[in-house]
Formats: sequence, structure tokens, C-alpha cells
Amino acid sequence: MKDKTKLLVVVLFVVIVILLGIILYALVLKPVISGYVIRTQNEGYQYAILQIMQQAAQCQQVPLTFGNQTINLVAVECLQQPQQS
Repeated sequence: MKDKTKLLVVVLFVVIVILLGIILYALVLKPVISGYVIRTQNEGYQYAILQIMQQAAQCQQVPLTFGNQTINLVAVECLQQPQQS
């Protein structure tokens, strides 16, 4: 009888530890990981846009491709003719 009680206490303790681990992951670790992923995605978007802007500012065509469509981006300032005096 005493062995069954000890076994039950050990099993319940293990179940409680597992449940606390799941709760800790769901409430603390998962949001931290998700926040990191979102931050790094935003940094990637910003870096890509900066690269496009820098190339366009140098009057270079910037090919943008999505799926099977490609357009060439050119800064409007580069298309304007220099004014003659």
C-alpha cells in the first residue's frame, strides 16, 4: 500500500512538472520567440527597401520580380531632363 502511494505521488509530481513546462512555454517562451522572429523579419524588409532605394537613387534600374512578373523600377528624378538655360 505504501509503495502504491509513493508511486502515485511520483507520477502526479511528474505530471505537474510537465504541465508547468507546457504553461511556461506557452506563456513566456513562445511570445519571446515570436517577437524575435517578427523583429528580424522587419529588419529584413527594411534592409531590402533600403537597397532598392539606394540603387534607384543612383539612376540604376532595379528589377522587382514577383511570381512570373518583373518590373523595372526607376527613380522619377532620373527620367527628368536637365533644364537648359
